[in-house]
Amino acid sequence: MPSREQVAYFGAGPAPLPTAVLEKGAEAFVNFEDTGLSLAEISHRSQTANKILADTKAALTSLLNIPDSHDILFMHGGGSGEFSAVVLNLVSVWVERRRKQAEAELGRDEQKILERVKNELQADLRLDYLITGSWSLKASQEAANLLEPLGKGLINVALDSRQSNNGKFGTIPSEDTWNLTQSRAKGGKGSAFVYYCDNETVDGVEFPGLPKCLDHSSQDLDDELLVVADMSSNFLSRRVDVSKHAVIFGGAQKNIGITDVTLVIVRKDILSSHASSSFLHALGVWSPPVILSWPIIAKNNSLYNTMPIFSIWIAGEVMRGLLATHRERGLAGQEDLANRKAKLLYDVLDAYPDVYQVVPNRSARSRMNICFRVRGGDPAQEKAFLEYAEAQLLQGLKGHRSVGGIRASNYNAVPLQNVEKLAAYLKDFARKSKPAQPAGD
Repeated sequence: MPSREQVAYFGAGPAPLPTAVLEKGAEAFVNFEDTGLSLAEISHRSQTANKILADTKAALTSLLNIPDSHDILFMHGGGSGEFSAVVLNLVSVWVERRRKQAEAELGRDEQKILERVKNELQADLRLDYLITGSWSLKASQEAANLLEPLGKGLINVALDSRQSNNGKFGTIPSEDTWNLTQSRAKGGKGSAFVYYCDNETVDGVEFPGLPKCLDHSSQDLDDELLVVADMSSNFLSRRVDVSKHAVIFGGAQKNIGITDVTLVIVRKDILSSHASSSFLHALGVWSPPVILSWPIIAKNNSLYNTMPIFSIWIAGEVMRGLLATHRERGLAGQEDLANRKAKLLYDVLDAYPDVYQVVPNRSARSRMNICFRVRGGDPAQEKAFLEYAEAQLLQGLKGHRSVGGIRASNYNAVPLQNVEKLAAYLKDFARKSKPAQPAGD
């Protein structure tokens, strides 16, 4: 049986966790801090649980420099659950803003206000999506599904990167080709929000940073742009300006912890700007179910229902480990390490172009998920690559089932020495690899 130190795991998620966190977690799962109780057993309403939530929030705030304008929520449902939550919560915000504008102009005539907002809902509601991979595509499809009862054309696909890459994901086209909904201040309809997935795990595509056209702040509601980022797979791998986002969310099972926890960072003014359920229903709009309602979760300190306190504690331990490792450098230190690890792998892949072909364009390469083919996707060659890798205890390298190929996930807890081991294997395999012989030879 191999030891943990002998195995180099590059799975896309659930992802590796720091060994020190797992060891401490094993103790906490049986007897947390000599209480005689497991963290899986304590009440989520206990002082211990509340302290764990507060400590984890504090660690995340320190790492990301989260301003007072934003709140931190712990939720269920993973990133896919937030696909729905984003739509239901931010459409509610859009409706409430339109209702207030109507009330200011029409007075308190509820019927006229309802009729006006209903007309505006059909004519003006737009949700902008930047589709750069499988997950942003799924997010847009969920939005279209949820809003279908209101009619077609409410989802504005401002970017579909497949259109400039022969029908496949792998690039992020220039921003001047995007078709974002113009703000009302500029004569457009104005979007309820614009969504992007910062890192696409399936396709190995990552935004180099916040797109310039989304770096927009305004005190005028008619000119405001609510930016929503899915950072499930590159969370805490680099610095992020939280103040420029209305919402950031991510599942914990990549860089933060284990499954069961979804982190949501949301502007506080958004939490207090929702339409009432009765008004939404009168419009034919679904209100957020309580389990996905950001205002309800925030009001109850993420404890509206039973949260997995053990999982939140694990996330906090991971965060505190990052703070201890990088000290005053914080995420700048982790960013440098992530870049270094990714460069090690890409340099080897690029050095053997006849053997390895990186899937995404160089300008959009993910630091977290390195996706490539062996000998142009030759099935026998890729099977051999994976088998030989497994024999050397290099595990979790098979590409996503929807696209195939090879994928090495380079999350925060993957040690540098494991990346170096993989880089050495890539070199060795390339030197020994021979092109497949044509049939009949």
